[in-house]
Amino acid sequence: MPPAPKTPAQKSAAGSLASFCPWAAEEGVRVYLRPVGLMPVAAWAKGAAVPLAGGRFSFATAELIVRQGGRIERAFAPLSEILAWGWERSRAVAETLDRQLGTLTRARAPFGGVDPGRPAIMGIVNVTPDSFSDGGDFLDPSAAIAHGEALLAAGADILDIGGESTRPGSAPVAPEEEEARVLPVIRHFAAKGAVVSVDTRHARVMASSIGAGARIVNDIAGLSDPLALPVVAKSGTPVVLMHMLGEPGTMQRDPHYADAALDVFDWLEERVALCAAAGVPLERIAVDPGIGFGKTVEHNLAILRHTALYHALGCAVLIGLSRKAFIGRLSRGKPPKERLAGSLAAGLETLNQGAQILRVHDVAETAQARALWEALHPL
Repeated sequence: MPPAPKTPAQKSAAGSLASFCPWAAEEGVRVYLRPVGLMPVAAWAKGAAVPLAGGRFSFATAELIVRQGGRIERAFAPLSEILAWGWERSRAVAETLDRQLGTLTRARAPFGGVDPGRPAIMGIVNVTPDSFSDGGDFLDPSAAIAHGEALLAAGADILDIGGESTRPGSAPVAPEEEEARVLPVIRHFAAKGAVVSVDTRHARVMASSIGAGARIVNDIAGLSDPLALPVVAKSGTPVVLMHMLGEPGTMQRDPHYADAALDVFDWLEERVALCAAAGVPLERIAVDPGIGFGKTVEHNLAILRHTALYHALGCAVLIGLSRKAFIGRLSRGKPPKERLAGSLAAGLETLNQGAQILRVHDVAETAQARALWEALHPL
């Protein structure tokens, strides 16, 4: 079908993009919008911009990315010019851009009962002997409970309780062992009314944890267990879909991407679509690009620079980069527990791109940083 006739205003609006990417209407081409130049949400109220995911920011400019296999072109332009350019190419391109813009600007509903009006802090409770940062510190349930209590007191909005280390090179843990580790801790905090997330990739552990009171499933494998999606769909439990390249035991051996940020976006988009087809609505999904899970330093940086891109998936965006190895590699090779400054710097940068949830080890310090950030970026 030919594109709809354009008004003179539309024709002139395409100005600086008139010659950009003439092959954009070819078969197999994908287009993406990444909001840039974020402004206070007040700019939306004044008619100068559109809101980003219903949060603290608005935008009137975006990076337009066009991709066909390994061929990628990028341009920065006002939204009006980008939308006009879309009609210059084809109805399909224009409708894709319009759909993405609608998704980018739609307000987000509460996720797992947590208000999306402020960035949420997800505190990590590793009930494991071998996690990369604090392995063994909280393996005993009483120690894990004491740690979780401290995180809540320090300002955690969500407690993420996991019983299997997924650090690079780690070996899998049997689901029954994972359950023995996490269920007593989940029951304790669920009884207190805390928002509890279970960090697992096994459907059996998801089901038993939900039964014990977990309100969120946080799956590093993006529901790859064949039974996982039915568990989430039938229970109505919100889920975090994370991207990982391969398995924890092999993911860091030699990771490759055509374009890390876009490849991760495409993978997450497919997983979100599968959830939607199974009856899981967008408001019950958060996406996590999986920093450090099958990524080099440069892959991680590319993804973090493109955090705002992932809002086009229509879900809450969760970022988990706390104490990750790339922070040490970019500084002085510090061990995990000495990477707080880098964790805060990178985490705040993702908040500046509208991320709704930060998954962290250092809750008190992150809560203080968030308080300053909120004062600098009022609603």
